[in-house]
Amino acid sequence: MGHTGVVNFERPAGISRREAEVLAALGARLSNAQIAGRLHISVRTVESHISSLLRKYGVADRWALADVAGRRETPPPGHLAGPPSPRTAFFGRAAEKDLALSLLREARVVTLLGTGGIGKTRLAAVVAESAASSFPLGGAFVDLVPVREGFVAEAVASALGVTERPGQALEDAVARHLGRGRSLLVLDNCEHLVDAVAAFIERLLSGCATVTVLTTSRERIGVPGERTVPVPPLPLNSDAERLFLDRAAAADPGFAAARSDVTDLCGRLDGMPLAIELAAARSASLGVAGLLSALDDVLGLLAGGRGAVERHRSLRAVLAWSHDLLARDERELFRRLAVFAGGFDLAAVAAVAPDARHPADLLGRLVDKSLVAGPAAGRWRLPETIRAFAAERLETSADGDAVRRRYLEWAAATGAGLELGLDGDWRGEFDAVADDLRAALAGAPPGRAPVPHGLARSLAHLTYARRFLREVPGHYEEAARRAPTPGEAALDLRNAADAAHALIDTGRAFDLLLASAERARAAGDGNAEAVALAFAVATAARHPSGFETEVPYSRLRELLDLASSAGDHRDPVVAAHLAAARVWNAREEKVTPEPSMIDDAVAAARATGDPVLICGALDASGIAALTAGRFRDAHRVAAERVGLLPAMPRDVPYPAPEITDTFHMAASCAVAAGDLPAALSTARLAAADDLIGDRSPVAVSTLIPPLVLTGDLGEALSHAPTLWDVCEEAGSPLAWMSPAVAALALAHGLLGEEAGFRVWRIRAERVAGGARSRYLASFAAFVDARTALRSGRADAALVERAFADFAPQDWYRTYARAAGAELAVAAGLPDAAGLLASALSDAAAENGWAAACLTRAAGRLHDDVGELSAAVEAWERIGARYERACTLLLIPAREEEARKELAALRAPCPVTGTRFRAP
Repeated sequence: MGHTGVVNFERPAGISRREAEVLAALGARLSNAQIAGRLHISVRTVESHISSLLRKYGVADRWALADVAGRRETPPPGHLAGPPSPRTAFFGRAAEKDLALSLLREARVVTLLGTGGIGKTRLAAVVAESAASSFPLGGAFVDLVPVREGFVAEAVASALGVTERPGQALEDAVARHLGRGRSLLVLDNCEHLVDAVAAFIERLLSGCATVTVLTTSRERIGVPGERTVPVPPLPLNSDAERLFLDRAAAADPGFAAARSDVTDLCGRLDGMPLAIELAAARSASLGVAGLLSALDDVLGLLAGGRGAVERHRSLRAVLAWSHDLLARDERELFRRLAVFAGGFDLAAVAAVAPDARHPADLLGRLVDKSLVAGPAAGRWRLPETIRAFAAERLETSADGDAVRRRYLEWAAATGAGLELGLDGDWRGEFDAVADDLRAALAGAPPGRAPVPHGLARSLAHLTYARRFLREVPGHYEEAARRAPTPGEAALDLRNAADAAHALIDTGRAFDLLLASAERARAAGDGNAEAVALAFAVATAARHPSGFETEVPYSRLRELLDLASSAGDHRDPVVAAHLAAARVWNAREEKVTPEPSMIDDAVAAARATGDPVLICGALDASGIAALTAGRFRDAHRVAAERVGLLPAMPRDVPYPAPEITDTFHMAASCAVAAGDLPAALSTARLAAADDLIGDRSPVAVSTLIPPLVLTGDLGEALSHAPTLWDVCEEAGSPLAWMSPAVAALALAHGLLGEEAGFRVWRIRAERVAGGARSRYLASFAAFVDARTALRSGRADAALVERAFADFAPQDWYRTYARAAGAELAVAAGLPDAAGLLASALSDAAAENGWAAACLTRAAGRLHDDVGELSAAVEAWERIGARYERACTLLLIPAREEEARKELAALRAPCPVTGTRFRAP
């Protein structure tokens, strides 16, 4: 299902109609290419509008703009997303409020500590509102009651409108969002997730220096630096009575009672706000005398100490008493509502209580009795303590199993309904029910059945479209475990494989594809089996760096033979997959397609009309061109692949392998061809893409090399921490990122920073898996030769390495040979002229950077200012400002121009070597 819709968006003041359209498209999470196609404008124009919107709204990135679009307006300073909307007055707590506010000014984690029903949530909301001016970027108020273990980050991300991308954990995305300025995050009701909340907070604080966290819990969170504010019962002869009288007057405007009786009543309730509110809700029908009499009965067993445990027991007794006073239909609905992990609307209520007459009236009556909170935005909820009590009643009731079955059916229907609306503004609706969908699936009876299977599949689809990427494969695998038929399980496992591809975890994708093929075989679906096996073979041969251990060629041959025998070769999709697998696995060496088979594979893919299959087949053509040294052809093919991206759906994982690979290869091919402007443009396009983002392996690895090669060394080094975090946290090997790591070594080398150079060179070999890696060898030789030239070191061994026989898949050999030839010339090596000629014949026509470098080397060799000037012009054409300045240094008449350019780049002057006379 393609994501073709744009949310409706009323144009705010101060932005043009076209900017409003772009902003609406950002809210729909469309990529720049998709926006350009939708609005019939160029990608460059889209980028220009986004830049203008960033300035006008004063936000940091396109994701913040998407949040603006989703909210329909820019929130005011200090805006806190998601706090509970109070419907009643707040009493007391002045000392606790003041202490909390003072601690928030000096501590980064403050916990409101107290038993259930003591009023921590309401106090937190009041404290957050009072502290708003100290947190100009606002934040979020997150109720953790419905949240399951492992989903704390998702809950916070939902409140903030943050999404996840490959290479960036959701916790880090949250930290980045909150790190734009001073912000406050309130985590309410943490007691059932203390360990998970502690881990989340520690990671958040380590990655974000500007966030403060306020939590509520029955116990300490236990993070370093945590400060606590004990929340005791309300004091008697003061706030407890005021609370009771206010709530009683709401139930009966004519309510009157002796002050001493009210004090006695509040004392029996231990000053517990929730117990006081429950009693006050009954004041209209029972009066104070009746309340005191009733409480004598229910609390009679609780004589003795009045410590925290006794208060908890007294609250349970009041809850039981209040429950027993309900009418039969009220009791039935009350306990049934306990199945909901979060809030619920009237449709949800009707689903779990289909026999309830006038559910809106029943809800209103439960609200009046303080057992249900709301409505807020059309949704009600059970307060956490009350829900726990209701759940106990449901567990012992005769209709518990039926209610849970109807809850599961409601969740499945809700998920399916959300799937139908993915072209619109659906994210808020999903966020409101996501915890319930997860809870319903987790609580479903074991076994294969259509309802839980449908829910698992919907949840996988929705979390992918919502960009909660890390949980997606697991949901699809759960769907496969619950699938009623092997054929359905095969489809679910294939989707799981594609979702793993979205996370650039190709090893896991391979295993899931084999599992999918096994289920397809059990279903007797030979075509599905053939497609899964063939795609597994192509995956292992195209992306071997994602495997802990490369799959042996012989094993892939066996799998390909199985695929060929299983499928109908007349089926276009089967034929396309088989052709692709044969191309990639014709040779033992990975990442080496067989050129003689490529045309047939591309033709087979085009016969399907599927842009995903066509894009994959074209990759073989591009890799073959790279292997043969036809870098400009590879660049052209990669551009064709980029042109296919707007036709690919974005809310399903199927195209994910090609989307990520296309951006990676398009930027890499542009670098291989020396087209640095195209490489930078593609890298920035990838960073702006909804699926990829600017902290993914693809984004950072494609951006850094062209930045270094153009001479923007400062920006390149600013991305170094992100790059290394991605490498360190990767769930699978990322050897293909090693050139980007080595490029950072080059940046340090060009700046004359020897220590930084050594650190990043070592890291590059570590990421690549060794100095001789096919991903690194030639680029490392280039980096070393170019750094030696900059520092004036004559090193014949480096020249020899630059001219080594690199693997065919090593796409940067032209850089190595060009830099090696120039180093040989500058060092005055006897075979410099021959090496220069060899490099010219090998690289000049295929790589703009290498051509400019060799022209400069020829100018050095021949003492020819004309050749040097030609090199200056060549550097200008590809935007290589640093190399242009270094070339100008070799021309005496232009030395001053060179020094100004280097100063603008904040780069020191290199050792220039031979000087030349002006003509």
